[in-house]
Amino acid sequence: MNLKQIAFIFVFAILWLCSIQRIPSADDAPAGMVLIPAGEFEMGSHTGKNNERPVHTVYLDAFYMDTHEVTNAQYKAFINANPEWQKENIAAEYHDGTYLRLWDGNTYPEGKADHPVIYVSWYAAMAYAEWAGKRLPTEAEWEKAARGGLRAKAYPWGDTYEATHANYGRHHNAPIAVGQYPPNGYGLYDMAGNASEWCLDEYDPDFYAISPRENPFSNGTIEATINDFKT
Repeated sequence: MNLKQIAFIFVFAILWLCSIQRIPSADDAPAGMVLIPAGEFEMGSHTGKNNERPVHTVYLDAFYMDTHEVTNAQYKAFINANPEWQKENIAAEYHDGTYLRLWDGNTYPEGKADHPVIYVSWYAAMAYAEWAGKRLPTEAEWEKAARGGLRAKAYPWGDTYEATHANYGRHHNAPIAVGQYPPNGYGLYDMAGNASEWCLDEYDPDFYAISPRENPFSNGTIEATINDFKT
């Protein structure tokens, strides 16, 4: 299953960089984050596209996940502190020309402080995560978190589409404020619909067929990707 298919515009979710000096625990979760426990889950889909097959068992170490998508107000604080990522300053190689397309300069649309920030490039998402002391989730981490602890279900709440559970299929015709729908089993909001999220690892249409069983990551390592994302 690839839950991101039911979203429709780019944004990002981020993870805390867990210290290797201690084991993550629910009691130590940073503010605004929850613990996704270590263990196995079934990654992939029996009915989705080829790039979501085959279903395979994956083991992931524990990690922390933000409970909400990054908002316009949060991203505004980042570009205020890092002018090189402002709309008029961002280097051309770090975006595709649509960066913060709906903003007026460095001001987000009126009344949308708590809406997810959209039209943010992968490079900008990486820079934001670094500034916040976090990182983007891997594809496997994102999928496990999105499932909310359920097994073999089409949505974070079950197998039946519920319009009261997520903003997708252009239900509102645009992203809405974060946290307006019930959280999934891990306490995460908007893991289906509202906006698409960037992942840390590189997209590979064949990766599900060849990925390793433990902590899979496409093309390289987590550490190298974080250290080299601007080179």
